[in-house]
Amino acid sequence: MNQIGLVGRLTKDPQLRQLSDTKVQTSFVLAINRNYRNSKGSVDADYVLCVAWGRLAEHIVKYCGKGSLIGINGRLHTRSYMNKENNRVFTMDVVAESVRFYALKQSMPTSSEGGESNAESQHVTENFVLPEDTLPINI
Repeated sequence: MNQIGLVGRLTKDPQLRQLSDTKVQTSFVLAINRNYRNSKGSVDADYVLCVAWGRLAEHIVKYCGKGSLIGINGRLHTRSYMNKENNRVFTMDVVAESVRFYALKQSMPTSSEGGESNAESQHVTENFVLPEDTLPINI
C-alpha cells in the first residue's frame, strides 16, 4: 500500500507549468509542524516536496498561495538521476491525488474578474474545522 496524508502550509505561491497541450503540473513544498518542541522550546517543521497534475494542479494554483493551509492525500514517488559528479541521487516526493483547502490565500478573484463570487468561494471552506491557533478565513 502506498498512501500518504499530509496537512501543512505552502512555503511559496505555486506556479502552473504547461507541459503539453493537455498536461499541466505544479510542484510545491508543504511545511508540516512536528508534534513536539525542540530543546530551545520552538516547534520544528518538516518540508515535503509535493506534485499535482491536471485539474487538481489548476485548483491548487487558483486557490492557494504562500501560507495557505491545505491537506493532501496521495502517494510517495521515488526517482533518481545522475548529478554533475556522476553520482546517482535519489529523491522522493508526494504525488497529490486529492486536496482539501483549510485556509486559502487572501486575494480571491471576484465575479467581475471571471472567477467565482465570494459566496461561492466561501462554500469551499464552510465545512472545514481549522486548528485552534489558526485565524478564521476572510475571503
